[in-house]
Amino acid sequence: MPYHKDKQQAYQAAEQGYHHTIEVSKQLDASNSEYGVFYNHFMTENEKACQQIQNALETASEHQQPQLMNYLRELQQLQDQFPKP
Repeated sequence: MPYHKDKQQAYQAAEQGYHHTIEVSKQLDASNSEYGVFYNHFMTENEKACQQIQNALETASEHQQPQLMNYLRELQQLQDQFPKP
């Protein structure tokens, strides 16, 4: 069963990365003088989360795949919402 455990761990890491990136995005405010710092932090976390999701997709179950794809779409949409400093 180690394969199943790895699949579950990959999915959980992707899910945690997604939720963490959402939390980081809540700090973004273009009117803040530190926007560039927050933006760079968000972009780093977003890239990590997307990579975790891509990794999890390689072993994801049929049930997990749509949720992971949804996470990827949402992170891309979120990224598109914020202007580059």
